[in-house]
Amino acid sequence: MIRSRKAALRLEEATLAPYAQYSAASAGRRHPEPPHPYRTEYQRDSARIIHSRAFRRLEYKTQVFLSGTGDHLRTRLTHTMEVVSISRSIARAMGLNEDLAEAIALGHDLGHAPFGHAGERALNEKMAGHGGFDHNAQSLRILEHLEKKYPAFEGLNLTYELLEGLQKHRTRFEPPLPADAGAEPASYTNPSLEAQVADIADEIAYYSHDLDDGLDAGLITPRQLEAVELWSSTRREIEGRHPGLQGEELWAYIIRCLIDREVEDVIQTSHKALEERGITSVAQVRHEGVALIGYSPALAQANRELRKFLYQNLYFHPTVAELNERACNMLRDLFDACLADPTLLGEGASRRIATDGHHRAICDYLAGMTDRYLQEAHRRLFGR
Repeated sequence: MIRSRKAALRLEEATLAPYAQYSAASAGRRHPEPPHPYRTEYQRDSARIIHSRAFRRLEYKTQVFLSGTGDHLRTRLTHTMEVVSISRSIARAMGLNEDLAEAIALGHDLGHAPFGHAGERALNEKMAGHGGFDHNAQSLRILEHLEKKYPAFEGLNLTYELLEGLQKHRTRFEPPLPADAGAEPASYTNPSLEAQVADIADEIAYYSHDLDDGLDAGLITPRQLEAVELWSSTRREIEGRHPGLQGEELWAYIIRCLIDREVEDVIQTSHKALEERGITSVAQVRHEGVALIGYSPALAQANRELRKFLYQNLYFHPTVAELNERACNMLRDLFDACLADPTLLGEGASRRIATDGHHRAICDYLAGMTDRYLQEAHRRLFGR
C-alpha cells in the first residue's frame, strides 16, 4: 500500500491532540509551492534540512570538546540527533506533531560557529557594531538565505512554523507568520507546543550528554557528582535495583536514567499544565503568556543545580578553556585577514559583500566552517 500525503493528513486528524500543530493547518511558505504527493509539509522541512550542506558540516563542529579530540565525544551532529530523538519521544507521548518537532530539532544548531560557544563569543566580538553574531539567528539566516538549492529563491523555503520554532533562544519572541495567514503576528506570544518541546529536548540532551562526555574525558568524576542531588539520588535508586553495576557501566546507566526521568517529568508536568489551563487549540497555545512545556518545580531546581555544576567544573575547565582560547585566536586571525584582504573569502561570501557588507560576509564565511577546515585555513595562511 502506498500512503499518500492525504492519507498522512487523515492519520494526523485521527491521532493528534487538538492543540497539536496539524500539517494541513500550516501557514505555508514564503514562496508558495505545490504540495508533495507523499509527504506532509513538515516532513519536507526535515528532508530539506538533512540534505543541506550546513547539516552535513555539523559532524565536524564542536559540542563541548573540539571536533576530533575523541571518537566517542559528541559533535554538533550527534547532539542534534539526540535532540531529535528526545523531541519525538515527548511529542509522541503528548499527541503532538512529531514531524514538526523533529524538523525544528534538526535545524536548531545549524548556525553554530566552529569551536562551539567559544567560537560564537569570538565572532560576536568581531561583529561588534555590525549586528553581532548569535548562533540561533544564524540558523535562520542559513535556512532563509545562505543555502542555495533552488533556482527560484534563496534559502530552503521552509514553513513558517519551522522558522518560528528556531527563534527559541531570543529574548523577545518575534512571530514570523505573515499577517495574511490569519495568525495576527503582533498579538501572540508563544510558539507551537512542538517548538517548546524541541527547546526543552535540547536542554535535556545538552546537560545529560555533556555529563557523559566530561566523565569520558576524565575532566569530572563520579565522586564530584555526588554533590549534585539529581545524580546522587538517581545513583542510589539504580544501585538498589542493580547492585553489581560499577565504573563506566554504572555512570552510563545513571545518565540513561536521568534522561528518562527528565522526559517523563516533562510529559506529566506539561500535560497537567494543558489540562489546568483548559488548552484545546493551537490558538490558545499561542496566546498563553507562559510556556506550557516544562519541568515540575522540583526538577527545575535540580536542573539549575546541575547546570551550575557543569559551568563550574566542565565548561570552564582549564583544559577545555585553553584549547578553546587557542582555537578562537585562530578564528580572530582569519577574520582580520579576510577584512584586510577580501580575496581570501570564498566565491559565495564575496558576492554578498555588496548586499550584506564586508563584516557580515566574513562572519557568514567563517561561521560556516568546520573546526577542521578553519584550522587548515589558518595553517595555510599563517603556517602555524
